[in-house]
Amino acid sequence: MKAVIAIDSFKGSMDSIEAGEAAEKGIRRVFTDAEAIVYPLADGGEGTVQALAKGLGGKLEKVKVTGPLGEPVICEYGIVEEKTAIIEMAGAAGITLVQPKLRNPLNTTTYGVGEVIKDAIGKGCRHFIIGIGGSATNDGGIGMLQALGAEFLDEGGKQVPFGARGVEKLASINCEHILFELKECDFRIACDVDNPLCGENGCSHIFGPQKGATPRMAEQMDQWMRKYAKLTEEYFQMAGTRQNYDSNYPGCGAAGGLGFAFRAFLRGKLEPGINIVLEEIGIETAIKDADIVITGEGCLDGQTVMGKAPIGIARLAKKYGKPVIAFSGAVTEDAAACNQAGIDAFFPILRQVTTLEAAMSPATAIRNMTAAVEQTFRLLKMSFIYGKEFKMYSVSPLDFSHKQE
Repeated sequence: MKAVIAIDSFKGSMDSIEAGEAAEKGIRRVFTDAEAIVYPLADGGEGTVQALAKGLGGKLEKVKVTGPLGEPVICEYGIVEEKTAIIEMAGAAGITLVQPKLRNPLNTTTYGVGEVIKDAIGKGCRHFIIGIGGSATNDGGIGMLQALGAEFLDEGGKQVPFGARGVEKLASINCEHILFELKECDFRIACDVDNPLCGENGCSHIFGPQKGATPRMAEQMDQWMRKYAKLTEEYFQMAGTRQNYDSNYPGCGAAGGLGFAFRAFLRGKLEPGINIVLEEIGIETAIKDADIVITGEGCLDGQTVMGKAPIGIARLAKKYGKPVIAFSGAVTEDAAACNQAGIDAFFPILRQVTTLEAAMSPATAIRNMTAAVEQTFRLLKMSFIYGKEFKMYSVSPLDFSHKQE
């Protein structure tokens, strides 16, 4: 019996690999000679750096960079195979780095994101996977590009200040001195929103308020973004360079316009985070040859079907007609939607009434995961002992006849 295991992190309890290894242990208690393969899993958001770096045998790096308010912060990112950098922009410019009373997109910058990229380039990285969720910024990615050597100038020919204030004062763009090595780099951007840069569905109106913007401020920032988009278009047309500067492209409004900066200036490709992760970990071939697929996350609910990691796994499994079982710390009533999205059955691992703190204890969570998976596979084993077929939709019965009875 071959099982492929890819479980998202249970935040505060188990990382992706720990959850997967706990599930593997449960399977082997029942099928001692099973082939169980554990893969890291994330959706491009929080936890992606740790999951992929650990799961793919990479290493974690820490670098001091400029935080969203200009104060230094330590940002952790991953390097895999000495050439691939895995970065979460929130580590350098995330909203959780700014106290609620200080949140104001007029002041917050993505400069630190550029510094992380520059550090990774200095360490030999040329392939980048960057998650851009959870930002505190609305500067159109200007700060990031300034850190990489681009010039965004005011009427007096000086670099514009940090934050959306810099977008307001922008008068001209010059990329002649941008970091030369960027020509050798490619960027895959984990982007799970389809908002354009400007307009009523743009970054300023939709995401600005949660970053501290008032309605008037959001309207002003939107006007500044329109000017920024126009200046970008004029710059590349004058330079005769073919760039993707369409500000209406889905995702350009992600992270306060950072999606636009990556696409227009760094030729970045905006993609759903789970698609990037599944391709990078190379799990499809293993799923194709598997008998059963195990996935899960900390809480299965109605939001899980909206592109979260377990559904990405389930959809890939169904491409090859494989049964999928999910395990989670908690399950809500609307999690039933997961059954229609490819997860054949799901189970919470909690074994008794307890406090949230006790349930989230890493040792308890690992023990509960192992036990829940073990009991589920005992049920599967019993179906064969009594000669009953295990069928899921149109999937053929799993053939465990050559394994232990």
